Amino acid sequence: MPRPKGDHEARRREVSEAVWQVMATRGFAGLTLRAVAAELGATTGLLTHYFPTKRALVAYALDLLEQRTIARPRRPAGKGLIALRHALMDILPLTPEATESNRIWVSSWDAALSDGDLRADYARKYAQSRDELRERVAAAQELGELPAGDPVPIATGSQSFALGLAVQALLDPATFTPQRQVELLDDYLAALTASHSSATHP
Repeated sequence: MPRPKGDHEARRREVSEAVWQVMATRGFAGLTLRAVAAELGATTGLLTHYFPTKRALVAYALDLLEQRTIARPRRPAGKGLIALRHALMDILPLTPEATESNRIWVSSWDAALSDGDLRADYARKYAQSRDELRERVAAAQELGELPAGDPVPIATGSQSFALGLAVQALLDPATFTPQRQVELLDDYLAALTASHSSATHP
């Protein structure tokens, strides 16, 4: 007799939580059917119903990570430069939840680099993020807060800065505390606006 749909959805939620816990505690390197089964208190045979291969498990884990990242509370967008600042702050590991998500993202890079399809998917995700930053840069340019011109280089540099800072904060949280991360971000943005001011006011 087939399981009721409600039971199936409840089991999927339980599996999702187990996958998430394994990623949070062991990273992607420790993401195996055996580890998820142990977290779930089930057999690996039950999990093959959901993930017939390791790649299926990894793909599902990446989708789950993206869903959780998207669902994470965001700062109000605002307008102009403040909107760019808020978007970059949302990238940084400034809270325990954001730190956990960043740890999992970084640990997943190895899987993406070793798989052409996953690598292309990651490139698409980061390109989409740059497009969103580009829109905020362009808005700040229209308000006269940033130098006029092509917004792409500023968006690309801003994304690269935030991602690099996030990695350093994960590796050395004692040095790169949340407060220090925000200070460095504000210094970075101040340098952008300073170059704009010097260009417009010789």
